[in-house]
Amino acid sequence: MQKKLMVLAVAAAASGAALAQSNVQIYGVVDVGFSHRGDSVNDNVGSKNSIDDGISSGSRLGFKGTEDLGNGVTALFVLENGFAADTGNMRQSNRLFGRQAYLGLTGNFGTALAGRLYTPHYSFLSAIDPFKAGTVGRYRNVFEADVTTSGENLFDPTRVDNAVAYVTPSWGGFNITAAFSANALASETLENAGDNRVWALLPRYTNGPLDVGVSYHRIKTKEGAAVNIDNWAVGGAYDFGPVKLHAFYDQNKWKDFNAAGDDYKLKSWLLGATFPFGKNAIQTSYTQSKLSGVTGREGKARQWALGYTYALSKRTNFYAAIADITNKDDREDIEDIAAVVGDSSNSKGAANNYQNGFNIGLKHTF
Repeated sequence: MQKKLMVLAVAAAASGAALAQSNVQIYGVVDVGFSHRGDSVNDNVGSKNSIDDGISSGSRLGFKGTEDLGNGVTALFVLENGFAADTGNMRQSNRLFGRQAYLGLTGNFGTALAGRLYTPHYSFLSAIDPFKAGTVGRYRNVFEADVTTSGENLFDPTRVDNAVAYVTPSWGGFNITAAFSANALASETLENAGDNRVWALLPRYTNGPLDVGVSYHRIKTKEGAAVNIDNWAVGGAYDFGPVKLHAFYDQNKWKDFNAAGDDYKLKSWLLGATFPFGKNAIQTSYTQSKLSGVTGREGKARQWALGYTYALSKRTNFYAAIADITNKDDREDIEDIAAVVGDSSNSKGAANNYQNGFNIGLKHTF
């Protein structure tokens, strides 16, 4: 009898714990499909066919939750793991929670966060892009991606470590995001001698069909000589109903890129449209970029992209996309500055420098 009471007590305690944690949610995305890529910048590389993961959006498993602290203040957290659904391996350099990992407070004062965060620049431009920074049609293909020996894309950083961010309350759809990273590429170093600091500011207005904003990033890197990378972007989207229009302009300047003191510049812009009808949607975009400022590393790149999605249910959709890139001048001859097709699972690299591609796949959210 006593043992039975103990079992019941344990069961009741477990039930109570589950109820107490009812504000914690488990969520995720599984995305798998087929990819074809061809027309490599390297003449010795043939076309590639593969089963890929994370084509439309990166596969992930996440945990998020909130706790009411009283007086209108709520604690919140997100822990999000990125994984490859086609192999089971972890993404983001084998990090357990490499996509996002942060803790914060929110209330009438706004929202304050600390941890590993998406940059305001990437969050904004990926929202404006008709392809949401996924598939071979993503806007990032024409962005210079190998501007440091670390291999990180400091012209369009996706996430930063050791970061803090503050988002103001919304005033009729308008808010401001301010963020700082003590070291964008890794943990803080001894005496902070090798830290790559990031400052970011994003005023943004989102109300009904309109979404517009201006993003500014300053990255002070300690890779080689201490230099600054200044990035600013302006863009927006407007949903007319039968069609949603997308546009942005983005400019990067790397001051004192080399020993000669040259300023390396990348200017990019995008025009796009989304045509929804029923469970279907067609996406299209034209993106162009121009590198200048350093002799031997200059040139233009342009990309055309076309995509299609079909909602099989509220949580499962079929997608297809095709893109074609044309590189000019030095960008046609030098692999590390060429614009190449990619997606969430394939970034720039010697084996990936293809200028056209096609995806077809399935994405399920839970």
